[in-house]
Amino acid sequence: MAHKKIAVVVASQGYQPVEFEETQLALENAHVQVIMVSDRPHEAAATDGSSVVVDLLLSDLKVDDIDGIVFIGGAGALPCLDNDISYEKLRQVAKEKKIIGAICIAPRILARAGVLKSRQATGWDKDGELDEIFKLHEVTYTKSNVVTDGLFVTANGPHAAADFGQALVRVLRAQE
Repeated sequence: MAHKKIAVVVASQGYQPVEFEETQLALENAHVQVIMVSDRPHEAAATDGSSVVVDLLLSDLKVDDIDGIVFIGGAGALPCLDNDISYEKLRQVAKEKKIIGAICIAPRILARAGVLKSRQATGWDKDGELDEIFKLHEVTYTKSNVVTDGLFVTANGPHAAADFGQALVRVLRAQE
């Protein structure tokens, strides 16, 4: 899949490292260029103390330059990324009919952005709030590790990260 680019969005503080690493590995093994995006410049810190270099601020991301966008979960996802900048980028990507993915708690951001309306999705639900959030935003909650609905791929946590990455690759390949 030469020349495909996916923006992988991580919180500047508190992204989930396994979700990021497994997703990045699957994409790069499929020869997809990963663009590291975050809410702050320079470096993003994972929950385990590791970090990644940020290529681009989310606010500076140009949707025309990518083939899709993926939001990684973790404790920092909602505090750092559940905001109007994320919502606008997600709406732009959806309007352009490009791939959108989210894992763990991050599908809540997609729901609040309105891009999952009338779709099936999954996500982290250890707090028991996901069903209500999805109902509020007209999303059908499917209790599976990974759910693909058209160009949308969601997953429920680190244990599903490898399968999530592979599902993203399958959707990208179907686009070719």
